[in-house]
Amino acid sequence: MTGTTGGAVTTGGALPGGEYDVTVVGAGVVGTAIARELARLPLRIALVDASDDVGDGTSKANTAILHTGFDAVPGSLESRLVREGHRLLSAYAAETGIPVEPLGALLVAWDEEQLAALPGLARKAVRNGHRSARIIPAEEVRAREPRLGPGALGALDVPGESIICPWTTTLAYATQAVRTGVDLHLNCRVQDITSDGTRTPTTLTTNRGALRTRHLVNAAGLYADAIDRLLGHADFAVTPRRGQLIVFDELARGLVRHILLPVPGALGKGVLVSPTVYGNVLLGPTAEDLDDRTDTGSTAEGLALLREKGRRILPALLEEEVTAVYAGLRAATGDEDYAIRAHPAQRYVTVGGIRSTGLTASMAIAAHVVELLAEGGLPVAGTRDLVPVRMPNLGEAFLRPYRDAELIARDPEYGRIVCHCERVTRGEIRDALASAVPPGSPDGLRRRTRARGGRCQGFHCGAAVRALFEEARR
Repeated sequence: MTGTTGGAVTTGGALPGGEYDVTVVGAGVVGTAIARELARLPLRIALVDASDDVGDGTSKANTAILHTGFDAVPGSLESRLVREGHRLLSAYAAETGIPVEPLGALLVAWDEEQLAALPGLARKAVRNGHRSARIIPAEEVRAREPRLGPGALGALDVPGESIICPWTTTLAYATQAVRTGVDLHLNCRVQDITSDGTRTPTTLTTNRGALRTRHLVNAAGLYADAIDRLLGHADFAVTPRRGQLIVFDELARGLVRHILLPVPGALGKGVLVSPTVYGNVLLGPTAEDLDDRTDTGSTAEGLALLREKGRRILPALLEEEVTAVYAGLRAATGDEDYAIRAHPAQRYVTVGGIRSTGLTASMAIAAHVVELLAEGGLPVAGTRDLVPVRMPNLGEAFLRPYRDAELIARDPEYGRIVCHCERVTRGEIRDALASAVPPGSPDGLRRRTRARGGRCQGFHCGAAVRALFEEARR
């Protein structure tokens, strides 16, 4: 393996001088995956984001499903990249310790129209290379999900659909990128871009100063179209699509065995019921097109709609305690495919319109983007191995530190629980605060450890967790 020097993580002050070979704008799951893939090259790479942490936008608030791509548009770029990404991310998760549970999904038909749509969806799955999907009758649906609401007429059984930890996935990509030499600049908002369309470097004007780069990748999510326009392109427009979700307590986990999907409609996959790797159950999301790219508030109307839908799908779920409600914004474009475009004359690639499948497709998107950069003149010879990473486990199906007697014997801090709802220890918090990509806020610490994410939402442990966070910052 070629020797590597870890990259810098900066959160304030002037940006370092010099010139980067490639800069990636946007440190969500797709941007961090691209930075990780670029880290294989013996080049100077930067990853910049306006937030104080990686994965702080769309990537932190999704339904956390590792999709097979069975229902993508056949022949589309999304279909190919989701199928390839599912294979790559499944292997990467096993290698790095990202929790994944392959539960399978049931696409449930509740009326004759939905039932009539199942054969077409089964055929679409075959065209997308997923040949194991099959239609099952109401009796088998009921046997597979005894707590399902009355009236289900049948379902499309989709083996291979899984649940995954989206927080750990994004952080694993970023950690591996930084450890292999990528510079990560946070609190770094791109305000303007100067490019004359020649082979001279592009200059990004940010709130932390200027950054010069020879190649540029736009993975800015909800703001990808705005970045595109700074380069003179208007190929797509992003419409923020809000998805509200309800998180039910861990005691609800025994009610559901699969990911329960609806027959998709015009605005997406619709409202689902799904377990999480953290032991909760999710209900959602809504699909509301907005004008405000920052409106992640939950509404009474949205939550009422979810409860109405959930009562039909899994009536007993509505009797369980709600742990949290949240909302995320997806970058909808009105198109049925990703908006990944190369502009070789500007040595620029835009990665837009990445919908809910972006988590699954992230590693395949990254490989595709590097190919496009190479076609635009990026030297890709002399690849090196990435520095190996092993991520802390946040999944309930796997051994967590508070239950690991050998680990506690070696380091008693892993036996000292700080957050009792989620059973998070001082050792885990200490490790997260000292990691290669440390959290920029207590919310970032929650995504790394689950601290303050349980029944009481930090009411009991919040002060202690914040004290540890502030002590580390000092």
